[in-house]
Amino acid sequence: MDWKVWHEKYDDPASPMTRRLRIVQGLVREALDRSPAGQLRVISLCAGQGRDLLEVLADHPRREDVQIRLVELDERNCELARAAAEGRGLSQVEVVTADASRSENYVGMAPADLVLICGLFGNISDADIERVVATCPQLCRTGGRVIWTRNRRAPDRVGRICAWFEGRGFEREWLSDEVFEFGIGMHRFAGTPEPLVPGRSLFAFVGYDRLPDEADASGAS
Repeated sequence: MDWKVWHEKYDDPASPMTRRLRIVQGLVREALDRSPAGQLRVISLCAGQGRDLLEVLADHPRREDVQIRLVELDERNCELARAAAEGRGLSQVEVVTADASRSENYVGMAPADLVLICGLFGNISDADIERVVATCPQLCRTGGRVIWTRNRRAPDRVGRICAWFEGRGFEREWLSDEVFEFGIGMHRFAGTPEPLVPGRSLFAFVGYDRLPDEADASGAS
């Protein structure tokens, strides 16, 4: 998969990816608006070109409060993210070219006020989705939020993802309607942050085109 070319879908106003991006950006804006006064930390896993964050911060009144770490493995996407941050005068944006599955890449930023997991859950196994969700209490401060996405292709895992978050002390604040071909959720962490454990692998990136159907014998989704 050429992930730089894949991101070009966002340039098509009629693309479902563009519609998803606009919804995520709206949730990012809402999360920043509702965050407490003072400095904020934001983490993005498999951040791509950082459009969901950088385009919001360009004109957000709290732009100077926000420290961001984008973790992305594709160097070309990282270069574009750095250029976009520089062009918007966002000097507090740190773009890390690294494997987003490695927990040590979030040391110094966790627990964060906002964690973005957009475009990841549709490219990893069910077991790894659950593992990432189980790690979110290490990434998110009390009262912080996680914004996540997952396609609704069969088997639809959106309901299960919500249940996994809610079983880990997160409260559902928003979930996209089932009529959309994608699921987008925002969950607020009501629990106590756990210490971040470095040196762990959170997931193995498989790719949506190579993921097997993982139908559950119970039929749950």
